[in-house]
Amino acid sequence: MAAFQPKMVYTLDEYFELEKSTNEKFEFWDGNVWSMAGASYAHNIIVRNLNTEVDLQLREKGCHSFPTDMRIKVPEYPPYRYPDLTALCGDPEIEKIGGIDMLLNPQVIIEVLSDSTEAFDRGDKFSYYKSIGSFSEYILVAQHRLHVTQFVKHGDGFWMNLEFNDLQDTVELKSVPCRLPLSDIFRGVSFPEPMISGSETARNTE
Repeated sequence: MAAFQPKMVYTLDEYFELEKSTNEKFEFWDGNVWSMAGASYAHNIIVRNLNTEVDLQLREKGCHSFPTDMRIKVPEYPPYRYPDLTALCGDPEIEKIGGIDMLLNPQVIIEVLSDSTEAFDRGDKFSYYKSIGSFSEYILVAQHRLHVTQFVKHGDGFWMNLEFNDLQDTVELKSVPCRLPLSDIFRGVSFPEPMISGSETARNTE
């Protein structure tokens, strides 16, 4: 793996070469490049759980799920992004730019939130994702608490949102045939409980 040599500003061609020359994922915006590595333990466990559940439910139904290595073309946030998980039914549409494959037609995008990205993922990033014509469902999963937000696009362009915060809840995806119980999403993840008598306990979802 080639060493990443940070620069102040990258051209788009330099960014493509960086992506092709390393095993690490980077994102690009307006000449700035940053690494996508270094997610927390909870983030990785949740992403693993989601990938397993979605793949198992879709593989026999003419649908597809893609892990975070799949690049998604975002017209208003070019050239592409790395969601934690994407899914669609039908045939994937792929465009190659700079020698790199990008998925054009995701229907569902799932992001696992962190303290540093939550505001962006709920705000500007969501707005950018809406420029993808096929995009119709957005799932945001907290990693520091038991909470999932589901946004579903209606025909008039209105996005309805639902909130889930109980292990007995199940998120029913509308764009692909998939059900995600919170007990499966958060399997193996512990959350701090409120302070009790000066000590902190943890709740495990196993």
